[in-house]
Amino acid sequence: MSRIDQLSGVVTFVEAARAGSFTAAAERLGISKSAVGKTIARLEQRLGTKLFHRTTRRSSLTLEGESYFASCASALDEIAAAETALDAGRFKPRGRLRIDMPGAFGRRVLVPILLEIALAEPGLQFAMSFTDRVVDLVEEGIDLAIRIGELEDSSGLVARRLIEQTRVICGSRRYLDMRGVPASLDDLRFHDCIVALRRETSIAWSIADANGVVQHLAPRSTHEIGDAEAMLTAALAGCGLVQLPMWMVREHLRSGTLVAVLSAYATPKVSIHAVWPRTRHLAPKVRHIVDALVVRAQDGRLE
Repeated sequence: MSRIDQLSGVVTFVEAARAGSFTAAAERLGISKSAVGKTIARLEQRLGTKLFHRTTRRSSLTLEGESYFASCASALDEIAAAETALDAGRFKPRGRLRIDMPGAFGRRVLVPILLEIALAEPGLQFAMSFTDRVVDLVEEGIDLAIRIGELEDSSGLVARRLIEQTRVICGSRRYLDMRGVPASLDDLRFHDCIVALRRETSIAWSIADANGVVQHLAPRSTHEIGDAEAMLTAALAGCGLVQLPMWMVREHLRSGTLVAVLSAYATPKVSIHAVWPRTRHLAPKVRHIVDALVVRAQDGRLE
């Protein structure tokens, strides 16, 4: 058997193992799911061993598959590193990059920046998705995700902090003229509050006292809304007080349509990270976008 025959199907196998499903691997490779399945089947037949446990939703490696994957992935990574080294200094990021981001932050802040990058790098294409839940990057074939808040279940992932997000409690001038300005946290009992809703659970406000001690406050939730843009709309309409990121309300605070309250109580900052699956060598297109976001964060473009 020739060396070319021996290598047949290895790339497809590694992509399927990394993606965790034949469907995701097919999308990454630009071929059909059935083509992936047939290629893996031929490889298993040639090797004389089963590489995957298959279900209708997900594929997982057998013990033999895990051993074979470790060797194959390492070899392909070495090849990729060699090619990257040859192209150093003249390589242009290219290909389709799947990026997932929070809805409001993604649409308002990130999309203009990503489109700016796309115009400068015509060889790079984006597949953008907007979700406020934590997605499984490997299972869903995501190259890069932007996450707000504490990172959970980050094993197998690499994260780089972009900025720390400041939040503010505020209300419309119309609402405050009718209901008064709260002077203390206790006064919130007498106010209407607009609270975030996530997976059927109300999200508490985070408050820090003069000593920096953080407490989670559950105000009287007159309105529970599962979308940040809709929360802002409700606040502008005079429906109550709200805690939102500064980047969402800055212009309204400057114009006076919204007024910050309880300024004596700092709101703890929340980190925003770029997150991607851990690999031996970072894909150039991912590195390019992460580096570009870091630069724009330093320039204040993400705030």
